[in-house]
Amino acid sequence: MRFKKIILNKYIIANLLLVLLLIFNDRNSIINQYKYREQLNKATKENTFLKEQIAKASKESNELFSNNKNLEKFAREKYLMKRDDEDVYVIIDEKRNKELQAQAEAESKSKAE
Repeated sequence: MRFKKIILNKYIIANLLLVLLLIFNDRNSIINQYKYREQLNKATKENTFLKEQIAKASKESNELFSNNKNLEKFAREKYLMKRDDEDVYVIIDEKRNKELQAQAEAESKSKAE
C-alpha cells in the first residue's frame, strides 16, 4: 500500500515525465546526442584525412617548384609534354586499357541512372 502511494505521488509522476521528456523528446536528447557524436567523429576523421592530404600536396608542391628538373619531369610524366625536337611514344597495355574502358562504361551507366 505504501509503495503504491509513493509511485502514484504527483511529484514523482511529474518528475518521471520530465525525465522521459528530456531523454527522448528534447533537442538534446540521448538519441540526438548519439547522432551528434557520430557526426563529430566522422567530421574529425575527414578533417584528419584532409590535413594529411594538404600536407602531402604542399610537400609535393615544394619539391616540384624548388627544382626545374623536377618540374620538367612532372610535366613530361603527367601531361606528356615534350621538347620541340623530341617525339613521345605512349605505350598502352591492352588488358589495362580494356579494364579502364569497362570501368568507365560502368560509371557512366551508374551516373545515368
